[in-house]
Amino acid sequence: MLSAPEQHAYRLLVRMAGAAPGDLAEQAGLPPADAQALLEALHRKGLATAGPTFHALPADVALGDTLLREQQALESARRMVAALSEEYRTNTRRRSSDHLVEIVTGAAALRDRLREMQDSARDEILWFCRANPIAMQGPDNTEENSALERGVRYRAIYERELLEKPGELDSIVDAMGRGELSRTLPALPVRLAIADRSLAICPLVPDAARGVGEPTAALIRPSELLDALVALFESYWERATPLLPDGGEEEPDKLLLSLFVAGLPDKSIAGRLGVSRRTVQRRLDRLMEAAGVDTRPGLAFQAARRGWL
Repeated sequence: MLSAPEQHAYRLLVRMAGAAPGDLAEQAGLPPADAQALLEALHRKGLATAGPTFHALPADVALGDTLLREQQALESARRMVAALSEEYRTNTRRRSSDHLVEIVTGAAALRDRLREMQDSARDEILWFCRANPIAMQGPDNTEENSALERGVRYRAIYERELLEKPGELDSIVDAMGRGELSRTLPALPVRLAIADRSLAICPLVPDAARGVGEPTAALIRPSELLDALVALFESYWERATPLLPDGGEEEPDKLLLSLFVAGLPDKSIAGRLGVSRRTVQRRLDRLMEAAGVDTRPGLAFQAARRGWL
């Protein structure tokens, strides 16, 4: 195309209706040699007749073919970029799907991944804790303490049956004292751990098939599947019963009330709290009196209504 000096020379030549190099030099304030070079450049590009007196020629005729060729080259380049971009996206999608889900086999390997997940977590860990853990017992999860100390939030939902396992409730109460937010439900649909909403670990073999072989789990990275698992956790979290540690002299029965509302029988509550069954009944009677009710269902309703949990 035209340089800026060539464009200026062409405009002057159009207005002058023809010019020799000396005329253009005088009009443009250029040295004669520069004016001569510009006029010859315009002639080579089809924008001016040959000298000694140069006359301007129509720009659309002279430059039309050049523009057409450049447009064709530009369109060809555009198609090439589009094809390369699509190839990149296709291969990226394929590569991403290949790494979307990773399979981990064996209790030891699964335990290592659970520990790595907690060690690398920065914001939050979400747990579905079913009875009969397949890789890690609650008291063995020392990584949680370290994560809580560096500010990682834990939200855990425990199956009711798990609370009755020896040592499990003590471990949960200790975790709550360190900052874990704990809730319970009669049953959970799957085992699940999610770190920072960017990585989930979900065992694949149902409990009914355990004993057939090594436990197998899926590591699920950012995807709609991971989003669905986070939504599943949140929906169960909303309906779960909070577990709260005792609040000292002012709120001495919070844990007992939590276990009662969760549905544990008096005998199990007594065993978990290290008191007699009669003591549990007496403390529940005192809570019913404080709530102004004379039935246990009424106590559960008032506990929810008054925000005791």
